[in-house]
Amino acid sequence: MDLLHSWGVELAVHLQTEYSKYEGLFNLASTVADLHTTFFWLFPVWFHLRRDTGLRLIWVAVIGDWLNLVLKWVLSGERPYWWVHETQFYGAGRAPALQQFPITCETGPGSPSGHAMGAAGVWYVMVTALLSIATEQRCPALLYRFLQIGLWMLMGLVELIVCMSRVYMAAHFPHQVIAGAITGLTVAQVVSKKKWIYSVTMKNYFYTTLFLTSFAVGFYLLLRGLGVDLLWTLEKAQKWCVKPEWVHLDTTPFASLLRNMGSLFGLGLGLHSPLYNSTKRKSISATFQMGCIIASLFLLQLLDGWTFSSENHLTFYFLSFSKSAVALLIPTTLVPWALYMICQGTREDKNL
Repeated sequence: MDLLHSWGVELAVHLQTEYSKYEGLFNLASTVADLHTTFFWLFPVWFHLRRDTGLRLIWVAVIGDWLNLVLKWVLSGERPYWWVHETQFYGAGRAPALQQFPITCETGPGSPSGHAMGAAGVWYVMVTALLSIATEQRCPALLYRFLQIGLWMLMGLVELIVCMSRVYMAAHFPHQVIAGAITGLTVAQVVSKKKWIYSVTMKNYFYTTLFLTSFAVGFYLLLRGLGVDLLWTLEKAQKWCVKPEWVHLDTTPFASLLRNMGSLFGLGLGLHSPLYNSTKRKSISATFQMGCIIASLFLLQLLDGWTFSSENHLTFYFLSFSKSAVALLIPTTLVPWALYMICQGTREDKNL
């Protein structure tokens, strides 16, 4: 593994040296590839344009990131920015100098890459949805073929840039981003074939959230009881990150777990809320859909600006769960209901 890691460090140094002018692009790619973008930007748009695709996005993102957490605990992969300081591979020689960036110092294990995994899964859902729309619209065969090739090539390009960005930022080794991309595609393909995700009851949303959370916590406690410290990476991040403020609690495995579970639980609450049921049977116009998208995105950006202290870990995790749940309630229930009531009140005023 040391030899494999050394090759990864060499590639990271090469990227940082030869492609430094693309730092802004790599930083943007890593930021956009975070599942935060899916929950706060992509889901509201897809949910109101094509409900099934929106639901599939959340299930693929949540199941994929949960599996990523479990795999990281099992594989316990190193990260370049601390490995290069602790390895004995270079002996008495000088270790390569790796640059660090504000998004470098993630605190969980490195394998597989969550960003590469999430981007692969989310883009697979979006590309297949667009191709499905083209099929429904009876797109001519030749045009459909060009569209198919173009979309898959675009997805491949985006995934390549995301993988390069994670290596450039010294957050992952190349084999970790490759493993993440393959795993993300596999999860997306498997979940996309499950038709039951479109008709899950509130009880099953609750039990699924409880099971996934309990399994992860139970797995953590089991390994800890066997003497395995699954939080060993946090100490390394704090030790080798060049700036302490770059180490964030929201990159820890449990923070990620509770954000995802909050999103899944919030989706269940939103879809089974009386407010949602009162509007879903109504005839929805394109103008109403666009209004829902714009209002949802606006409110979600306000919610995203709500930050809280990480001094008390339990409070931080609870608030992370709650914030994620509210982020799914806003576009699924609160905004459509509010706009529907406003439109209904306007019609009544006109009739008077």
